[in-house]
Amino acid sequence: MKNVLIVDDHPVARLAVRMVLEKENLTVVAETEDGLHAIQLAKQLSPDLLIVDIDIVSVNGIDVVQRLRANGFNGGILVLTGKEGDHYIRRCASAGADGFLSKRNNLSELSDAVRAIRGGYGYFPRNLARLDAVSGLKDSGKGKMAELSAKELDVLRYLARGMKVVEIAREMNISDKTVSTYKSRLMSKLGLKNMVEIYDFTQRHNLD
Repeated sequence: MKNVLIVDDHPVARLAVRMVLEKENLTVVAETEDGLHAIQLAKQLSPDLLIVDIDIVSVNGIDVVQRLRANGFNGGILVLTGKEGDHYIRRCASAGADGFLSKRNNLSELSDAVRAIRGGYGYFPRNLARLDAVSGLKDSGKGKMAELSAKELDVLRYLARGMKVVEIAREMNISDKTVSTYKSRLMSKLGLKNMVEIYDFTQRHNLD
């Protein structure tokens, strides 16, 4: 494992990651802030390792992981993000990520995570995080949240911020009708009946 693709919408974060990787004698072959571009670059360059944030342009990081694995990408994938909820860990593992690391650790663990993945091991905050995701174990709302599609999770996060359907449609560049469909589906999957219950649910699970 030698070549790395970095996907993050913050230039400073990309620089910091690059510096850590270079100390590990790894080569950054490309950087991008765009999810769709990342998928194209991964196909063109076949990097040994992909380091991707969740909150990126056009397509979120979880969706990038899902699409790459579906297309046969067999390189290592490390999700490096500011998100810390257990449901994000489960979703990333289920999508096919080999590791999950919080930016709030100030990148102090990045070298360890990279070494683990290079050695063929997973690197997750909890030992059972990947097992939990893959085996489909459910527990309260966290298990239900793992059933949401990437788009449904995006809509839920926007609803948690108090955004209306029209605003979400504009942000996601899709129709109002499509947003309403995603909203109905996620409410059904989570067993929620109204916006009050949606708000309470997102507060309990630290969605923002």
